[in-house]
Amino acid sequence: MAARSLLRRGSALASLLRHHEIAATAVTSSPTRGPLLHLQTQGHSTATASEAGKKAPNMKTFQIYRWSPEDGGKPKLEEFQIDLNECGPMVLDALIQIKNEVDPSLTFRRSCREGICGSCAMNIDGDNGLACLTKIKKDQAGPMMITPLPHMFVMKDLVVDMTNFYAQYKSVEPWLKRKDSPPVSGKEIPQSKMDRAKLDGMYECILCACCSTSCPSYWWNPELYLGPAALLHAH
Repeated sequence: MAARSLLRRGSALASLLRHHEIAATAVTSSPTRGPLLHLQTQGHSTATASEAGKKAPNMKTFQIYRWSPEDGGKPKLEEFQIDLNECGPMVLDALIQIKNEVDPSLTFRRSCREGICGSCAMNIDGDNGLACLTKIKKDQAGPMMITPLPHMFVMKDLVVDMTNFYAQYKSVEPWLKRKDSPPVSGKEIPQSKMDRAKLDGMYECILCACCSTSCPSYWWNPELYLGPAALLHAH
């Protein structure tokens, strides 16, 4: 009985294997239309999945202050549209994408992209801030308006003249001064934790000029009023 059962199972297995061999031979020897149709079906499925995963364009309009000394004329607001799905989250990301892909003549300062250098300070929707730390308002219905720091001489587009600001900063002599005689040459002067704590609150200032250019007193009399940034370092 056991031998007959094994014999029947072996015959069934051989028949199954022969069936698969015939099917494989039929596919191999069939006209090319069959395999091509199979490949086309696979490609269509992949494309469908890709299209399903792709988001619809999420366009955002930016109104950017434009003025160039070479062109002359009056300043204007120029509109640019960016797909937020293809852009980073910060205003500086949008500006860089506009400059790289739309208008290379757009001029602005930027460097660290981490809120450390203060280069990308500008006015964004009425508030002074760093473009690298200001998020794009995705839910805002209207456009975002980007202009230079207020009440500063514009050199081009979003770049302002910082000469007077830095001169005021220098005028307060914002460096450490010794009250006793200098040490012997080559001797290290350790700084105590207490001495270092006296500098907290001052060295965090990155001289971006956002505070000074948002101060009405600085607007009205920038030649005489030093502004909050310089006064902070005059401590």
